[in-house]
Amino acid sequence: MHIDVHLGEIIAQYGTLSYLILFVIIFIETGLVFTPFLPGDSLLFAAGAFAALGSFNIVLLFFLLWLAAFLGDTVNYWIGHFFGEKIISNPKLPIKKEHIDKTQG
Repeated sequence: MHIDVHLGEIIAQYGTLSYLILFVIIFIETGLVFTPFLPGDSLLFAAGAFAALGSFNIVLLFFLLWLAAFLGDTVNYWIGHFFGEKIISNPKLPIKKEHIDKTQG
């Protein structure tokens, strides 16, 4: 998945819908625990480069991507808050309770 490489094509094909596509990708990358494979960091640099070229409104892009990351982190927090103990207590996972206790201090 190299969406950062094909971002120019996405902008050309989808226009302003590209903002929504970027929002969803950044939200999913930060909000869902099991999606670290998404190219969030390189996608941010690519989006910034396209904003410098005039393909994106830099203010709108900044606000939307900030909001996506903020909401994604908030969702990730609440997933951990509500389901964290169930996940930690699952004997099939390599996460141990003592590791979590050590991390929390």
